Amino acid sequence: MVNFLEDLCRAGVPAYAAVIAAVLTYFLGNINPAIIIGRAKGIDIRAQGSGNAGATNAMRSIGKKAGIVTFLIDVAKGFAGYAIPMAIFHEIPVALLCGLCVVLGHMYPIVFGFRGGKGVSTTFGVLLAVSALYALVLLAIVIVLTAIFRRVSLSVMVAVAAAIIFVFWGGYHQQFSFYKVGFMEFNVYLPMWIIIIMALVVWKHRSNIGRLIKGQEPKLSFKGKGKE
Repeated sequence: MVNFLEDLCRAGVPAYAAVIAAVLTYFLGNINPAIIIGRAKGIDIRAQGSGNAGATNAMRSIGKKAGIVTFLIDVAKGFAGYAIPMAIFHEIPVALLCGLCVVLGHMYPIVFGFRGGKGVSTTFGVLLAVSALYALVLLAIVIVLTAIFRRVSLSVMVAVAAAIIFVFWGGYHQQFSFYKVGFMEFNVYLPMWIIIIMALVVWKHRSNIGRLIKGQEPKLSFKGKGKE
């Protein structure tokens, strides 16, 4: 952590600018379409279905369109949370910090009593800004496994494991390094940053993991509102 802060200073970005960017991206993450759409329809999405303020629960509890809109907005804010600071400061450490903050803002939004979503779509948006290829490979894993098993949480956990494996595999096997073929721009903090974000995603899915172990996790319905 000390080295990370030192690198922020060496990057030539004023400390106050990095702090302001981090705070702004945190509040960007607070914009939760599932909660907003739910309230517009007179319901609290966090009191419906799984209680998660995310795309999957929006689809189950409000409808397919609400789920799609929620997914797209969550992805967009995640993408912006990394891409905009990167475009302004041109420094990966600052962009990584802001990328983490936008995910935290989605998961623990102060404007909604720190009760947000599980961060999957927002994390995907951030990773899409870091490396489109990396993010799309992970998305493909989620889509294929969800189509087969119809359990989003299971698909996400497999994608989390893949995300960590891909980053470290690329770092340790330089002759086949993803970084060398444009998989993502190398940064010494990237593997640890990936671990931190994925650990947050796993933590937010701890109830789902428990239900998966017990065989009680509900399947995703592709028929719009409602769940099996």
